[in-house]
Amino acid sequence: MAVSVDQWGDIVATLGGNCAKVTTVLVSSSVDPHDYEPAPADAELFSHAQLVVVNGAGYDVWASKLAATTVPNAPVVSAGEVTKTPDGANPHLWYNPSAVTIFAEAVTAALTKLSPSAANYFRGQRSAFSADLKPYTDLVAKIKAEASGKTYAATESVFDYMAAALGLVNKTPEGYQRAVANETDPSPADIEAFGAALAHGQVNVLIYNTQTQGAVPEKIRAAAKEAGVPTVNVTETVAPGAVSFQSWQVDQLDRLAKALGVPA
Repeated sequence: MAVSVDQWGDIVATLGGNCAKVTTVLVSSSVDPHDYEPAPADAELFSHAQLVVVNGAGYDVWASKLAATTVPNAPVVSAGEVTKTPDGANPHLWYNPSAVTIFAEAVTAALTKLSPSAANYFRGQRSAFSADLKPYTDLVAKIKAEASGKTYAATESVFDYMAAALGLVNKTPEGYQRAVANETDPSPADIEAFGAALAHGQVNVLIYNTQTQGAVPEKIRAAAKEAGVPTVNVTETVAPGAVSFQSWQVDQLDRLAKALGVPA
Protein backbone atom coordinates (compact mmCIF):
# COMPACT_ATOMS: atom_id res chain seq x y z
CA MET A 1 0.00 0.00 0.00
CA ALA A 2 1.09 3.54 -0.69
CA VAL A 3 0.19 6.35 1.72
CA SER A 4 0.77 9.97 0.79
CA VAL A 5 1.50 11.54 4.20
CA ASP A 6 2.69 10.31 7.58
CA GLN A 7 -0.29 11.68 9.50
CA TRP A 8 -2.19 8.63 8.19
CA GLY A 9 0.69 6.22 7.61
CA ASP A 10 0.89 4.76 11.11
CA ILE A 11 -2.88 4.22 11.25
CA VAL A 12 -2.89 2.41 7.90
CA ALA A 13 0.04 0.22 8.95
CA THR A 14 -1.76 -0.74 12.16
CA LEU A 15 -4.97 -1.58 10.32
CA GLY A 16 -3.14 -3.63 7.69
CA GLY A 17 -0.93 -5.41 10.20
CA ASN A 18 0.97 -8.43 8.89
CA CYS A 19 -1.23 -8.58 5.80
CA ALA A 20 -0.02 -5.31 4.33
CA LYS A 21 3.25 -3.66 3.42
CA VAL A 22 2.78 0.07 3.86
CA THR A 23 5.08 2.75 2.48
CA THR A 24 4.52 6.43 3.23
CA VAL A 25 5.83 9.00 0.76
CA LEU A 26 6.14 12.10 2.93
CA VAL A 27 7.58 11.47 6.36
CA SER A 28 9.56 14.68 6.70
CA SER A 29 8.26 17.72 8.54
CA SER A 30 10.35 19.92 6.25
CA VAL A 31 8.28 19.11 3.16
CA ASP A 32 5.00 20.93 2.45
CA PRO A 33 2.48 18.40 1.06
CA HIS A 34 0.69 21.20 -0.80
CA ASP A 35 3.72 21.95 -2.95
CA TYR A 36 5.36 18.54 -3.20
CA GLU A 37 6.58 17.42 -6.61
CA PRO A 38 6.64 13.60 -6.82
CA ALA A 39 9.91 11.98 -7.83
CA PRO A 40 10.26 9.03 -10.25
CA ALA A 41 10.72 6.80 -7.20
CA ASP A 42 7.29 7.85 -5.98
CA ALA A 43 5.72 6.86 -9.28
CA GLU A 44 7.48 3.50 -9.04
CA LEU A 45 6.14 3.03 -5.52
CA PHE A 46 2.59 3.86 -6.55
CA SER A 47 2.78 1.59 -9.60
CA HIS A 48 3.06 -1.48 -7.34
CA ALA A 49 0.40 -0.44 -4.84
CA GLN A 50 -2.78 -2.45 -4.52
CA LEU A 51 -4.32 0.30 -2.39
CA VAL A 52 -3.52 4.02 -2.28
CA VAL A 53 -4.38 6.19 0.73
CA VAL A 54 -4.45 9.99 0.53
CA ASN A 55 -5.62 12.84 2.70
CA GLY A 56 -7.56 14.63 -0.04
CA ALA A 57 -9.47 17.88 0.54
CA GLY A 58 -6.89 19.66 -1.62
CA TYR A 59 -4.01 18.80 0.71
CA ASP A 60 -2.05 16.31 -1.41
CA VAL A 61 -3.42 16.68 -4.93
CA TRP A 62 -0.18 15.29 -6.34
CA ALA A 63 -0.91 11.92 -4.73
CA SER A 64 -4.36 11.55 -6.26
CA LYS A 65 -2.96 12.51 -9.67
CA LEU A 66 -0.10 10.04 -9.30
CA ALA A 67 -2.49 7.25 -8.38
CA ALA A 68 -4.69 8.02 -11.39
CA THR A 69 -1.76 7.87 -13.81
CA THR A 70 0.23 4.95 -12.36
CA VAL A 71 -2.43 2.59 -10.94
CA PRO A 72 -5.77 3.73 -12.40
CA ASN A 73 -7.47 0.48 -11.37
CA ALA A 74 -6.30 0.47 -7.77
CA PRO A 75 -8.76 1.59 -5.09
CA VAL A 76 -8.04 4.91 -3.42
CA VAL A 77 -9.12 5.79 0.10
CA SER A 78 -9.31 9.56 0.55
CA ALA A 79 -9.88 10.93 4.03
CA GLY A 80 -11.47 13.98 2.44
CA GLU A 81 -13.93 11.92 0.44
CA VAL A 82 -14.98 9.52 3.19
CA THR A 83 -15.54 12.43 5.58
CA LYS A 84 -17.24 14.51 2.86
CA THR A 85 -14.72 17.34 3.27
CA PRO A 86 -14.53 19.41 0.06
CA ASP A 87 -11.46 21.00 -1.45
CA GLY A 88 -10.95 24.41 0.07
CA ALA A 89 -12.13 23.37 3.53
CA ASN A 90 -9.68 22.86 6.39
CA PRO A 91 -7.73 19.78 5.21
CA HIS A 92 -6.10 18.87 8.54
CA LEU A 93 -8.50 15.98 9.07
CA TRP A 94 -6.22 13.88 11.27
CA TYR A 95 -6.96 16.41 14.01
CA ASN A 96 -10.66 15.58 13.85
CA PRO A 97 -11.43 12.63 16.18
CA SER A 98 -14.58 11.65 14.28
CA ALA A 99 -12.69 11.80 10.97
CA VAL A 100 -10.07 9.43 12.35
CA THR A 101 -12.80 6.90 13.15
CA ILE A 102 -14.47 7.26 9.75
CA PHE A 103 -11.10 6.97 8.01
CA ALA A 104 -10.18 3.81 9.92
CA GLU A 105 -13.48 2.20 8.96
CA ALA A 106 -12.94 3.09 5.30
CA VAL A 107 -9.44 1.65 5.23
CA THR A 108 -10.59 -1.56 6.92
CA ALA A 109 -13.41 -1.90 4.39
CA ALA A 110 -11.00 -1.38 1.49
CA LEU A 111 -8.55 -3.95 2.86
CA THR A 112 -11.34 -6.46 3.39
CA LYS A 113 -12.56 -5.98 -0.17
CA LEU A 114 -9.06 -6.60 -1.49
CA SER A 115 -8.57 -9.73 0.64
CA PRO A 116 -11.94 -11.16 1.71
CA SER A 117 -10.29 -14.24 3.18
CA ALA A 118 -8.52 -12.00 5.71
CA ALA A 119 -11.71 -10.26 6.82
CA ASN A 120 -11.53 -11.63 10.38
CA TYR A 121 -7.91 -10.56 10.68
CA PHE A 122 -8.70 -7.02 9.55
CA ARG A 123 -11.62 -6.82 11.98
CA GLY A 124 -9.21 -7.80 14.72
CA GLN A 125 -6.75 -5.12 13.66
CA ARG A 126 -9.54 -2.55 13.65
CA SER A 127 -10.55 -3.56 17.18
CA ALA A 128 -6.92 -3.41 18.33
CA PHE A 129 -6.59 0.07 16.87
CA SER A 130 -9.67 1.21 18.80
CA ALA A 131 -8.19 -0.20 21.99
CA ASP A 132 -4.87 1.55 21.33
CA LEU A 133 -6.76 4.76 20.66
CA LYS A 134 -8.55 4.70 24.02
CA PRO A 135 -6.08 6.96 25.90
CA TYR A 136 -6.57 9.50 23.12
CA THR A 137 -10.37 9.30 23.05
CA ASP A 138 -10.55 9.33 26.86
CA LEU A 139 -8.36 12.45 27.02
CA VAL A 140 -10.46 14.22 24.38
CA ALA A 141 -13.58 13.48 26.44
CA LYS A 142 -11.94 14.60 29.68
CA ILE A 143 -10.73 17.93 28.29
CA LYS A 144 -14.13 18.57 26.75
CA ALA A 145 -15.86 17.86 30.06
CA GLU A 146 -13.53 20.11 32.05
CA ALA A 147 -12.66 22.91 29.62
CA SER A 148 -15.50 23.28 27.11
CA GLY A 149 -16.18 26.97 26.58
CA LYS A 150 -12.64 28.10 27.23
CA THR A 151 -10.95 30.06 24.48
CA TYR A 152 -7.96 29.66 22.21
CA ALA A 153 -6.21 31.47 19.40
CA ALA A 154 -3.90 29.82 16.88
CA THR A 155 -1.03 30.81 14.64
CA GLU A 156 -2.43 28.37 12.03
CA SER A 157 -5.58 26.31 11.55
CA VAL A 158 -3.97 22.88 11.94
CA PHE A 159 -5.53 22.26 15.37
CA ASP A 160 -8.94 23.80 14.73
CA TYR A 161 -10.83 20.51 14.28
CA MET A 162 -9.52 19.20 17.57
CA ALA A 163 -10.25 22.48 19.34
CA ALA A 164 -13.85 22.30 18.11
CA ALA A 165 -14.14 18.69 19.29
CA LEU A 166 -12.95 19.82 22.72
CA GLY A 167 -15.57 22.57 22.85
CA LEU A 168 -13.02 25.38 22.77
CA VAL A 169 -13.99 28.77 21.34
CA ASN A 170 -11.80 30.24 18.61
CA LYS A 171 -10.75 33.81 19.35
CA THR A 172 -8.23 34.11 16.53
CA PRO A 173 -8.99 37.40 14.71
CA GLU A 174 -10.92 36.70 11.49
CA GLY A 175 -8.62 38.81 9.32
CA TYR A 176 -5.62 36.87 10.56
CA GLN A 177 -7.39 33.56 9.89
CA ARG A 178 -8.26 34.58 6.33
CA ALA A 179 -4.71 35.68 5.59
CA VAL A 180 -3.20 32.43 6.85
CA ALA A 181 -5.78 30.35 4.96
CA ASN A 182 -4.90 32.23 1.76
CA GLU A 183 -1.17 31.86 2.46
CA THR A 184 -0.68 35.63 2.58
CA ASP A 185 0.88 37.79 5.26
CA PRO A 186 -1.53 39.10 7.90
CA SER A 187 -1.90 42.87 7.83
CA PRO A 188 -0.49 45.03 10.64
CA ALA A 189 -4.09 45.53 11.81
CA ASP A 190 -4.61 41.74 11.97
CA ILE A 191 -1.47 41.30 14.03
CA GLU A 192 -2.47 44.18 16.30
CA ALA A 193 -5.91 42.62 16.81
CA PHE A 194 -4.27 39.30 17.71
CA GLY A 195 -2.04 41.02 20.25
CA ALA A 196 -4.99 42.88 21.73
CA ALA A 197 -6.98 39.65 22.16
CA LEU A 198 -4.06 38.15 24.06
CA ALA A 199 -3.41 41.25 26.16
CA HIS A 200 -7.06 41.80 27.11
CA GLY A 201 -7.70 38.33 28.51
CA GLN A 202 -9.83 37.06 25.64
CA VAL A 203 -7.63 33.99 25.08
CA ASN A 204 -7.01 31.14 27.53
CA VAL A 205 -4.34 29.38 25.46
CA LEU A 206 -2.30 29.99 22.31
CA ILE A 207 -1.92 27.08 19.89
CA TYR A 208 1.43 27.44 18.16
CA ASN A 209 2.44 25.42 15.10
CA THR A 210 6.17 24.88 15.54
CA GLN A 211 6.61 23.90 11.89
CA THR A 212 5.76 27.38 10.65
CA GLN A 213 8.62 29.79 11.10
CA GLY A 214 8.74 33.51 10.57
CA ALA A 215 8.55 36.86 12.26
CA VAL A 216 4.76 36.94 12.62
CA PRO A 217 4.28 33.66 14.57
CA GLU A 218 7.27 34.56 16.74
CA LYS A 219 5.80 37.99 17.46
CA ILE A 220 2.48 36.42 18.45
CA ARG A 221 4.16 33.90 20.72
CA ALA A 222 6.11 36.72 22.38
CA ALA A 223 2.88 38.67 22.88
CA ALA A 224 1.27 35.63 24.51
CA LYS A 225 4.19 35.27 26.87
CA GLU A 226 4.01 38.94 27.81
CA ALA A 227 0.27 38.64 28.45
CA GLY A 228 0.71 35.52 30.58
CA VAL A 229 -1.20 33.32 28.11
CA PRO A 230 0.19 29.76 28.03
CA THR A 231 1.40 28.47 24.66
CA VAL A 232 0.90 24.87 23.55
CA ASN A 233 3.13 23.70 20.72
CA VAL A 234 1.64 21.44 18.06
CA THR A 235 2.90 20.07 14.75
CA GLU A 236 1.17 19.60 11.42
CA THR A 237 2.99 16.35 10.69
CA VAL A 238 3.88 13.57 13.11
CA ALA A 239 6.29 14.93 15.69
CA PRO A 240 9.87 13.63 15.55
CA GLY A 241 10.30 10.77 17.98
CA ALA A 242 6.60 9.91 18.21
CA VAL A 243 6.15 6.14 18.12
CA SER A 244 2.55 6.22 16.90
CA PHE A 245 -0.31 8.48 15.90
CA GLN A 246 -1.80 8.00 19.35
CA SER A 247 1.36 8.93 21.25
CA TRP A 248 1.80 12.06 19.13
CA GLN A 249 -1.73 13.21 19.79
CA VAL A 250 -1.81 12.29 23.48
CA ASP A 251 1.42 14.18 24.14
CA GLN A 252 -0.06 17.36 22.68
CA LEU A 253 -3.38 16.89 24.45
CA ASP A 254 -1.64 16.33 27.78
CA ARG A 255 0.14 19.65 27.42
CA LEU A 256 -3.09 21.37 26.37
CA ALA A 257 -4.95 19.94 29.38
CA LYS A 258 -2.27 21.30 31.70
CA ALA A 259 -2.40 24.72 30.04
CA LEU A 260 -6.18 24.83 30.45
CA GLY A 261 -6.05 23.76 34.08
CA VAL A 262 -7.68 20.38 33.53
CA PRO A 263 -6.95 18.14 36.56
CA ALA A 264 -4.51 15.32 35.84
